[in-house]
Amino acid sequence: MTITQSRPFSERMQNMPESFIREILKVSSNPEVISFAGGLPNPKFFPVDRIAAAAERVFSKQGTSALQYWVTEGYLPLRDYIAQWQSAKAGRRLAAEEILVLSGSQQGLDLMGKLFLNPGSNALLEGPSYLGAIQAMSAYQPEFHHLKIYEGGPDVNEFNKAMKTLKPPLFYCIPNFQNPTGNTYDLSHRQAMAATEYNNDTIWLEDNPYGEIYFEKNDLPDFFNLLPERTISLGSFSKIISPGMRMGWAAGPKDIIKRMSIAKQASDLHSNNLTQRIIYQFLIDNALEDHLDAIRIFYKEQANFMIAEMMQYFPPQVTWIKPKGGMFIWVTLPDHIQANALLKTAIEQNVIFVPGQHFFIDPKQGTTSLRMNFSNPSKNEITKGIKVLGSLVYDMME
Repeated sequence: MTITQSRPFSERMQNMPESFIREILKVSSNPEVISFAGGLPNPKFFPVDRIAAAAERVFSKQGTSALQYWVTEGYLPLRDYIAQWQSAKAGRRLAAEEILVLSGSQQGLDLMGKLFLNPGSNALLEGPSYLGAIQAMSAYQPEFHHLKIYEGGPDVNEFNKAMKTLKPPLFYCIPNFQNPTGNTYDLSHRQAMAATEYNNDTIWLEDNPYGEIYFEKNDLPDFFNLLPERTISLGSFSKIISPGMRMGWAAGPKDIIKRMSIAKQASDLHSNNLTQRIIYQFLIDNALEDHLDAIRIFYKEQANFMIAEMMQYFPPQVTWIKPKGGMFIWVTLPDHIQANALLKTAIEQNVIFVPGQHFFIDPKQGTTSLRMNFSNPSKNEITKGIKVLGSLVYDMME
């Protein structure tokens, strides 16, 4: 006999959605499953030997310090490195005081929600949007409002109208190789949005975990460049070094970074001190751009290969956005085919992906779309998985 107890969970927990990706990834632990679901970096680019060498140096030179508590803001040499590295992109000289080390950039989403969202606050974000951001901000019980993403960015008039009417304290966006669509804001959209007269007191939360994974070099200015006094930029080592090390950063105005560090103190005191030092040692011992170039070349090849396979095995009625970087392809099915129904039959043949509706607040949106990850599966897995999905879609069209 099972006894169900009543727990006095807070109201915020009642409204916090479960991560569909975290749940479906449990299925991918089966080695027979071909997963296009997670945003997993390819492990062939985890620099195991070089990380091990960096760790050995840290322990030999800084062992006791590396194993001690540390300051909330993060290991200063690492903050200095990030500030110098990001200065060129920011178009100005950054200081360590403008950098906060995070336990993965995901923590930055939670801290920004904690700083700027009250119950009932208007939060403006892309539609579709990163479901991890939706989950993190849901804890603070805002009213979410989606801004539809088109090729090259949101409609500027729709954006201006939303900013004017909603006056959101927070606008969340991923302008570079967006998760889940792979879309990239073009220059005209970036400039027009930054120039809106309806900025009011809105803080821009620019999530940029994929910014370094471009297929062709570009000089598009980030909002952190265009609106430096009101933008927090989140970066991550997860996609370029190791997700398991859980290390990222926030860059932004000193007063906001200070408030984020206070909020972080209540959360985890500080990010892993040992990991920060190992990452810093790895960065100064190795040519980061060479490492990044290898990732860029491989991921571009993977994306092109997946698109070629979709062109061969998917019905012509299926469309997609060709990414210019990142890890994802956003696929749209014919109107009468539901992605959830496709997933149900695909799982029976050991193929998984993420249905598009999970990237919206309203589950009635995105029902005919799906997010496909190309960075982690092998070419053989891509071919086999795309063949399965294509065959199932043809069957559902009959």
